[in-house]
Amino acid sequence: MPNQIQRIIDANLNRAGEGLHLLEELARMMLNNTALTQQLKNIRHEILRGDLAFNQQLVQSRDSESDVGFDIEIEGDKLRELPTMVVANARRVQEALRILEEMAKVPGTAPQLDPEKYKQARFALYNIEQELLSRLMRQEKKSQLTGLYAIIDSQVLGKRPHLKVAQELIKGGASVIQLRAKSTAKAELLPVAQKLQKLCAEKGVLFIVNDHLDIALATGADGLHLGQGDLPISVMRKLLTMDMILGCSVNTVEQAENAEANGADYIAVGSMYLTISKEKPMVVGVSRLKQVRGVVSLPLVAIGGIKEDNANEVAANGADAVAVISAILGAKDVAGAARRIIKSFEAGK
Repeated sequence: MPNQIQRIIDANLNRAGEGLHLLEELARMMLNNTALTQQLKNIRHEILRGDLAFNQQLVQSRDSESDVGFDIEIEGDKLRELPTMVVANARRVQEALRILEEMAKVPGTAPQLDPEKYKQARFALYNIEQELLSRLMRQEKKSQLTGLYAIIDSQVLGKRPHLKVAQELIKGGASVIQLRAKSTAKAELLPVAQKLQKLCAEKGVLFIVNDHLDIALATGADGLHLGQGDLPISVMRKLLTMDMILGCSVNTVEQAENAEANGADYIAVGSMYLTISKEKPMVVGVSRLKQVRGVVSLPLVAIGGIKEDNANEVAANGADAVAVISAILGAKDVAGAARRIIKSFEAGK
């Protein structure tokens, strides 16, 4: 094999290995995702695997000092956000794999190089890049699922303005505002949702839409929340944009495990206590919250009958946030009620 061909192969094996290792570390350390980490590790090991004699030839062919590309740089911003880093390194690996695939077709490179192996790795990486990028873009939003997850239920709200109540909730410290409107016509709901989304974006608060995928997409909401009777999480995940988080309400440990496995970003567990916000609530209690906490790694939102005097209990049993309707919407001082619930929740932590 010509020395120049060996140098090309060596350089691109190194390039692919370096890029894959970085992506692997992001999946492992940033996302704590076992499946993605394992996939990237498998690809890296398969690509870099080779017999000692062949690897020795590649190492011996190196001539970094005389490499004309060593000092060539492209001007641009040296600081990168993590999603940009994922795209840059995934493309770097994909390009290297394409070069290796072509070099493997050069006479004299076989049997050390297998073009089909590099092709399969390249196509596998296209899907991994998408999944890794999507999860990283949602990671920051997931970190905001703490404290008070305030639900503005149109039916409970009555004739009070959604926007004014949302302003009070945010003033009181809510980190999430969810719009819940089971019976409101979509034409009426859309302008309400648009105003809430704009307010939440300005205040740095998450805006979640309950049930209505079309309203969530039309307003550019931060996420969508589903119940057990809605379309499957795996289907909805494909319909949402990459940066939108997806939540799911559960009553059982099995439902929680399925939600995590199918792509949910957070899980709402309930009902913790008796509540007037839902007809015939299934009360599972804080023990169920503790059970779910033991089997899933996603943020958990406790829901159902939560108020100032029990928010500390759900916090102590593993909740990352508390979803509240009646205890805030039924209060004369909405902001004050929000503050008191948050204070109780933080005391339980």
